[in-house]
Amino acid sequence: QKKRRAATARRQHLKSAMLQLAVTEIEKEAAAKEVEKQNYLAEHCPPLSLPGSMQELQELCKKLHAKIESVDEERYDTEVKLQKTTKELEDLSQKLFDLRGKFKRPPLRRVRMSADAMLRALLGSKHKVCMDLRANLALLAPTHPSLLQEKDLRDVGDWRKNIEEKSGMEGRKKMFEAGE
Repeated sequence: QKKRRAATARRQHLKSAMLQLAVTEIEKEAAAKEVEKQNYLAEHCPPLSLPGSMQELQELCKKLHAKIESVDEERYDTEVKLQKTTKELEDLSQKLFDLRGKFKRPPLRRVRMSADAMLRALLGSKHKVCMDLRANLALLAPTHPSLLQEKDLRDVGDWRKNIEEKSGMEGRKKMFEAGE
């Protein structure tokens, strides 16, 4: 047990020493980044000296605007290049996918659905449509009055014969009386 305790104590000591080293390394890296940042700012951004006269201030503003425009142009150009390369990458990956060969189609299962269930799936649960086909067949029985009227209309024959009778007010009156 003494050996185990010594081993665990040694392991704990090594862990704490490693953590202390890691903390110092992180601090060194942060300081190095800060120095690098200061050097970059000193190189690319000279200290701002505000001139005293209005004309010199306007010239300084014009220079700053020119720099801003150039930076915006560069940013826009890089964005366009990035979009172009991403589009090319997508096209190439699609070509690669096509060249690899045809992909396997998953096996499809047969699903038995009634017409009502299919309409509910397509139109959503809000629409209530009844597709009872047998009820519609019962409506189309030969004894249905609408079918009999159609049969009578077919028996009338040529429509040109009745044109003169139906023309004018008398013909409309006859049609109205016949509808009753």
